[in-house]
Amino acid sequence: MTTAATLCGWTGEAVSVAEPHRVTSATVFSSPHSGRHYPQLFRHTSRLDDIALRASEDAYIDDIFSMAPHYGAPLVAAQFPRAFVDANRAEDELDPALIARYTSRRPKTLRVSAGLGVIPRIVAENTPIYERKIPLTEAEARIEACYRPFHHCLATTIDRARDHYGIALLIDCHSMPSDNSVRSNRRAEIVLGDCYGASAISDISDVAFALFREAGFCVARNAPFAGGYITQRYGNPRQGIHALQIEIDRGMYLDQKRMIPTSNYNALKRVLEPIVAELAALPLRLGSAMAAE
Repeated sequence: MTTAATLCGWTGEAVSVAEPHRVTSATVFSSPHSGRHYPQLFRHTSRLDDIALRASEDAYIDDIFSMAPHYGAPLVAAQFPRAFVDANRAEDELDPALIARYTSRRPKTLRVSAGLGVIPRIVAENTPIYERKIPLTEAEARIEACYRPFHHCLATTIDRARDHYGIALLIDCHSMPSDNSVRSNRRAEIVLGDCYGASAISDISDVAFALFREAGFCVARNAPFAGGYITQRYGNPRQGIHALQIEIDRGMYLDQKRMIPTSNYNALKRVLEPIVAELAALPLRLGSAMAAE
C-alpha cells in the first residue's frame, strides 16, 4: 500500500516533542520552522542547492529554546523544513501557481499570492524552489505526512496543559532575517506578536516585552510581525488558551549566508535561558487573569 510519506518522499517522524521529566508548567513552546530534514526526492525536484533551500528556515530555533523542558514546559518542533511544508499556514492555503491542475476553492490569501502557501513556491528573496509545477497528489501527501501530525501533536499538548491547569500559554518561536527587522532605521532584535491583543491578554505581552528589554534587547510588538496562522489558530483567551509569537533576529546568532551558528550562539542561549524560565512560570503566576471567561 502506497502511503502519503512514500508519495512525497518523507521518511522518519514529522514532529518531535521534548517533554520535561515532570510537567510543572502551563506553557508550551513550539518551533514550526526549524526542521532540517530535507527529503531526497524534494532536493532532487528543487532547482536550488542545499544552502539556498534553507533560506526560509528558522535555523536552530528548536535548539535555542531547548532548555524549556528543564523548566517544566514541553517543546514541540517540526522535523520537516518550511520549504517542504509550512506548518504556519492554513491547510487549504494551496497555490494554483505551483500545484498542477489545482483550482482554489477559496480566495487566494496574500501569502499564497506571494508564493508562501502551505506548500511554498519560493524561499527568501522571492527565489523559486521549482522549475515546474508539482502534482496535487504530492502536495496532499506532504500535508498528510507532515502538516497534520505536527498540528495534532501541538493541539494535543496545548489541550493537555489547559485541561490540567485550566489555562495554557503557547510560545511560538521563530527567527527573522536581519533586514526584515528594520523599521525607521532602528532594528528590532526581538519582535513579539499577539495579533494585536486577539491571541493573548496584554499582561502576557507586557511581561514578555519587559523580560526581553531588561535583558538588553531592542524589542518591538506586532510590527513587522503580529503573529501567524499558529498564533491565530491556537490563541483563544476566552477559552483560557493564549498564544504569543516570538521572532529573533538571525543576525544575533547565525551566519545567514552559510546557515551556521556564529560565535555568539551559546552566549545568546545563556541570555535567553532565564527568559524561557520566566515564560514557563508565567501562566501559573498570572493565574486567574488568564483563565477562560
